[in-house]
Amino acid sequence: MGYENLLFEVKDQIARITFNRPNVLNALNRKTIEELGDALNAVRRDASARVLVLTGSGEKAFVAGADINELAQRTPVDGKDFSLFGQGIIHRLETLGKPSIAAINGFALGGGCELALACTMRIASRNAKIGQPEVKLGILPGYGGSQRLARLCGKGVAHELILTGEMIGADEALRIGLVNRVTELPELLLAAEQIAKKIIANAPLAVKYAMEAIEHGMEMPQEEGLFLEATLFGLCCATEDMREGTRAFLEKRPAKFQGR
Repeated sequence: MGYENLLFEVKDQIARITFNRPNVLNALNRKTIEELGDALNAVRRDASARVLVLTGSGEKAFVAGADINELAQRTPVDGKDFSLFGQGIIHRLETLGKPSIAAINGFALGGGCELALACTMRIASRNAKIGQPEVKLGILPGYGGSQRLARLCGKGVAHELILTGEMIGADEALRIGLVNRVTELPELLLAAEQIAKKIIANAPLAVKYAMEAIEHGMEMPQEEGLFLEATLFGLCCATEDMREGTRAFLEKRPAKFQGR
């Protein structure tokens, strides 16, 4: 599958989307967002793709934000439409139904940070710089940053990062819970793939339902979230994978899950 601004492949049950505009630090223009939406649809449809890894081309940037040449032309009407369009694509990533890992290999600013926030988890290279600098351009985050950053790291952190527009390094991002772990740059994709392989070794439906319990439960009162968890637990108990997993444990052998 060929794209102008993305590289896309599925190998060993891991899908990889690489933002491939290194001459502009992989900045997001409309074409890139459209291609991302198409690639996400392909990942969703492909039963062989169990985990998605997103990263950027080169050693400087994951995604360094929006394409400023496009952004400068926005009017109030098409600005709102463009924000809603981008939000829709990023929501597609967040609700993919499969785990996604952002391998942040440098700058993740503006829309790049918002893309990473929508992933299931985030790994940053030591040289990563992460932030929401939109206020420095006279705007605010438009692809969900004001909502996801506060939910992930707390309202105080979101206010500080968004209102100052300052970048933080990988270690600070780890400290505040914005990223799950930090690696050296040459080890970044290997670390993402190691996590992906650990996920792939588990029961596919159990992974899917666990993600639903976390994602939807976070938006519910705890009692409703617990009810959702119990319901999904019951669904797992009806699967062949549950029977295989428990039987394999008792027989002291690796389980062979089928996703049924």
